[in-house]
Amino acid sequence: MKKTSPTDELRETGLKVTAPRLKILEFFNKNPNRHFSADDIYLEVIKEKLDIGIATIYRVLMQFEGAGILRKNNFESSKSEGKAIFELNEGTHHDHIVCVKCGKIEEFFDSTIEKRQKEIAEKLGFTLVDHSLSLYGSCKACKKK
Repeated sequence: MKKTSPTDELRETGLKVTAPRLKILEFFNKNPNRHFSADDIYLEVIKEKLDIGIATIYRVLMQFEGAGILRKNNFESSKSEGKAIFELNEGTHHDHIVCVKCGKIEEFFDSTIEKRQKEIAEKLGFTLVDHSLSLYGSCKACKKK
């Protein structure tokens, strides 16, 4: 199966192809399993000496979220300070565990947890349509400090 180019991906979602959108999408495609704030992306833009302002980055991130290209999360850690964190929307569900000290984020999927959440929803008379599970703790590196 051929992977869609960033240009085609933007067109398929109905977004106009612009240099900032292409650059930001390429950044996420190069880092598919990572999570970034607008500030993280801005720091990369500065390193590459590109002329993309922080307001444009925020605007593009919101457009990408609206188009389903990215997912937005709000994790609480000493590093994130409540900032929105974005990741590629790869179409598969996963949950997160976040280090409260350094902000490291790991993704995981556990079928037992998924099954149990559905059971709880049904027991309470709900039909589960979506959920987000974020666990918080200290990563191995921070525990050693």
